[in-house]
Amino acid sequence: MASKYIFVTGGVTSSLGKGIISASLAKLLQARGFSVTIQKFDPYINIDPGTLNPYEHGECFVTDDGAETDLDLGHYERFLNIPTSQANNVTTGKIYHHVITEERRGAYLGKTVQVVPHITDEIKRRLLLLGQSGEFDIVITEIGGCVGDIESLPFIESVRQLRWELPANDSVVIHLTLLPYLKAAGELKTKPTQHSVRSLSEAGVQPDILVCRSEHPIPVEMRKKIALFCNVKVNSVIESLDADTIYDVPLLMRKEKLDEQVIKKLKLTSKQELNLDTWKEFLGRLKNPTEEVHIALVGKYVELPDAYKSIIESFIHAGAQNECKVNIHTIQSEYLNRDNVYHHLHEMDAVLVAPGFGQRGFEGKLEAIRFVRENQIPFLGICLGMQCAVVEFARNVAGLTDAASTEMNPETPYPVIDLMESQKEVTEKGGTMRLGAYICELKKGTKAYSIYGKNRISERHRHRYEFNNQYLEKLEQHGMIASGINPDNGLVEVVELTNHPWFVAAQYHPELKSTVQNPHPLFVKFVKAAIHHHKTNNILVK
Repeated sequence: MASKYIFVTGGVTSSLGKGIISASLAKLLQARGFSVTIQKFDPYINIDPGTLNPYEHGECFVTDDGAETDLDLGHYERFLNIPTSQANNVTTGKIYHHVITEERRGAYLGKTVQVVPHITDEIKRRLLLLGQSGEFDIVITEIGGCVGDIESLPFIESVRQLRWELPANDSVVIHLTLLPYLKAAGELKTKPTQHSVRSLSEAGVQPDILVCRSEHPIPVEMRKKIALFCNVKVNSVIESLDADTIYDVPLLMRKEKLDEQVIKKLKLTSKQELNLDTWKEFLGRLKNPTEEVHIALVGKYVELPDAYKSIIESFIHAGAQNECKVNIHTIQSEYLNRDNVYHHLHEMDAVLVAPGFGQRGFEGKLEAIRFVRENQIPFLGICLGMQCAVVEFARNVAGLTDAASTEMNPETPYPVIDLMESQKEVTEKGGTMRLGAYICELKKGTKAYSIYGKNRISERHRHRYEFNNQYLEKLEQHGMIASGINPDNGLVEVVELTNHPWFVAAQYHPELKSTVQNPHPLFVKFVKAAIHHHKTNNILVK
């Protein structure tokens, strides 16, 4: 059958959870036997979020094919357990870049290039691209930003045109709004939702379903009022209450019959009985832990949790797999030093040193790694965290006192971490790192091999600097071994210590491949090591 299209828009305010609603609906439809994918259209002019500060936009999620994308794609993958790609994230910047490039090539035959029809035609082409592949029954498109924003107008206009062009019952618009609760009045207010729907309708798009975020249950009479003034059916007014965990949302949307409303409006028939058994089992383990651990997340962007979104979610997946509650303690590496590292870390059951770029907080990460190495605390390093582990070991164990990464100190006499050869001629910042999935071969008999249980793995990367193989023999002589190597270029992907109970660091980003259905083995075994440490080591000496 031809693909059906669902468009998810938002109003009143940002951060209402369009990505989670989209992912939850997709999960429900997938559980009914449909093949589903989700794409995110972002209204900013950056080509992609790769050059954005994490404080601006949260983490940059990387796909197998090397796309630097919005963090919502991480939610899509974690919920659906299927990979996304370049085609799943489109920005205003990508649209305009394509149209301007085509204009320079003379593709428009001398016509005046305008927002309508040229920009909107390109948006529509991208909106339909995944559906035309023949792989998916349903394509869900999340439109970033808020209705009424200037930058969102071309996307809303494109949805209007597509709704007119597509056959009847081939598309549905879901509009997510806020029902604020006024404490002084003691009631929910519908006016912001009414105004939001009016703005969307004035742009020519009438929503079919309203999902109303609320801190309190929505009374039946209020649902009727919303339906009347927003021109939708009462059973198309969906309540979305705040949840204990984002993984509750599919079940909450099922209770509200969101999936039934969508299927009815798209004139579809379920391919199978709704099956959420695996999801419910995951939630059961998540909410009924038998163990509890405390893990430090040492990084430089800890003030914004979304900067490490995939890491935090990976801990949730791994915790549920181990029936363990993982308490994450974020620690700002910029303020970590030899004098206070004991205070911050001595009660931790494990420590993860997070990815990042630049000098700020680098020395604090080294101190954290020195402490966990000397005190036999389970350690996981990711990307820059792995590079920090190499620098710390080189300085404090291998006798290379001034060892450093050339990213931090270009004049270091011992560049144990250096700019990749392929990066030395690169001048542009955007989309030029080593990005996407690459093969890694693990050495038998190592911790890494036992974690994965196989010799050959594929993991996603995002970096410019690498382990300098000139120092490999020196470090291995002192007990840091390279347990994972890229077979094509010899790049060291994983290092570990031979005289430590659990000390593993990876150049790649394992967090980007962890899903509810398949928790990442590195995180699963890391949490397991934390549980063991918690049970056997309660007191550390300074």
